Amino acid sequence: MGCIIEEDDGDNVVMEPPPNFSMVEEGIYRSSCPRPCNFSFLETLNLRSIIYLCPEPYPEENLEYIRSHNIRLFQFGIEGKTEPSLATLKDAIRGALKILIDVRNHPVLIHCKRGKHRTGSLVGCLRKLQNWCLSSVFEEYQHFAGIKSRDADMKFIETFDVVCLRQCLHSIIYQYQGYGSKKRRLLYSEDNVQKPRITSI
Repeated sequence: MGCIIEEDDGDNVVMEPPPNFSMVEEGIYRSSCPRPCNFSFLETLNLRSIIYLCPEPYPEENLEYIRSHNIRLFQFGIEGKTEPSLATLKDAIRGALKILIDVRNHPVLIHCKRGKHRTGSLVGCLRKLQNWCLSSVFEEYQHFAGIKSRDADMKFIETFDVVCLRQCLHSIIYQYQGYGSKKRRLLYSEDNVQKPRITSI
């Protein structure tokens, strides 16, 4: 179902964030799947990348938007209706985390369909990498998942091993560099010439 783009009395477009939108950290955002009525809001984020956690093809109108704004799309197909195998889920989350902690990809938006379970699992594993205590990680997960919190997701977050990620180069840069607007941003060498690309894992 589509959404309506509203205008105020001054004929200005009213910017509407996607449902479940929130800032995770400066330069990292989360939400449900954006719709066309959310595009004006997304423009204010100056996104460089989107991490999409669903196996379905990315909506065509969203593809057109990211192409026109030179936004990279990284897709990690995690099943939402059926529980994926543990190995598949671990590989997808580990791959998504490597993209997420690479500061060259910031600002970045993480989303699945509703911004609850798959997005919450990825953010929960990021929090473990940031040394959050589990009670705070679960509180954040439950805040977005609401009454549909899944014990399996929280068990996965609890047992997910972030030790190997702490040793990778992107993690070291992430911890050292930060992503504040006043800090120097790392750039892809081809940023000035490369067209947006879609990476499916």
